[in-house]
Amino acid sequence: MTRQEATQRTVTTSDGRHLAVETSGAPDGPAVFLLHGTPGSRSGPRPRGIVVYRLGVHLVCYDRPGYGDSDRHEGRRVADAAADVAAIADDLGIDRFAVVGRSGGGPHALACAALLPDRVTRAAVLVGLAPAGAPDLDWYAGMAESNVEDYGQADEDLAELTLNLKVRAEEARRDPMTLLDFLRPQLPDEDIRVVDDVAIRRLLTDMYAEALRHGPEGWIDDVLAIRRGWGFDLGAIQAEVRLWHGEQDRFSPVEHSHWLASQIPRAEVQVQPGAAHFGAVEILPQTLTWLATPDLATSPQV
Repeated sequence: MTRQEATQRTVTTSDGRHLAVETSGAPDGPAVFLLHGTPGSRSGPRPRGIVVYRLGVHLVCYDRPGYGDSDRHEGRRVADAAADVAAIADDLGIDRFAVVGRSGGGPHALACAALLPDRVTRAAVLVGLAPAGAPDLDWYAGMAESNVEDYGQADEDLAELTLNLKVRAEEARRDPMTLLDFLRPQLPDEDIRVVDDVAIRRLLTDMYAEALRHGPEGWIDDVLAIRRGWGFDLGAIQAEVRLWHGEQDRFSPVEHSHWLASQIPRAEVQVQPGAAHFGAVEILPQTLTWLATPDLATSPQV
């Protein structure tokens, strides 16, 4: 293997859109696609390139449509992520790969697993969400007020959602710390510990700045896609799936992972006490190892 720092490229989809892609780590190692949260971008929190290299992983990140330097795909569904990931993999010459989605990226990772069964080796979801209208799940129970408001407006008042996210995105473009300041009163102590780490806070603010520098369209489209029909069957997922959740998560409550596990044939749940939503940043290196080395992986405690 040759050490590789992060490299940038643009991939053109079959319908002519452009996707901003970043790769890092070991170029001849097992490929893992990391799908960022909401809002987020390809520069989202992840291990440094040298750490990814030492893990032996070829890490691929990209801006979902409407974020960063990726063209918007208005009206996109969660399922549409599979075609975009396939286009990137084809451009990079990658046949088979694993996927991991964090928070709002979780449903999109599951779409890849369901719709690209011959290509996805394993999938992981960190602090993910269940589909809207999931039977026997109180979707909003335990969820922070800001998420309840945003997702509720996606159902009931698109104009208000658009206005609110435009204002928040404009504030974040001027000073990305405003997003963390907005969230802070809603964070449990477990999350405050993570975001108060100087290095992690810098990664988060850099991600927000990149995600929203052209506007809030990606954020708006993510919220709408998550609350509308996802466009695929969770029961069709053939790959092993690991669902990790911080027990104290207030942004995507842990019950969402338990519900997903009940629908996905080969899913296992790992709930970590003393962790919450942003604990997904800290668990990522361990998750990458599990994704890239299935023969060495051990089952988590359930």
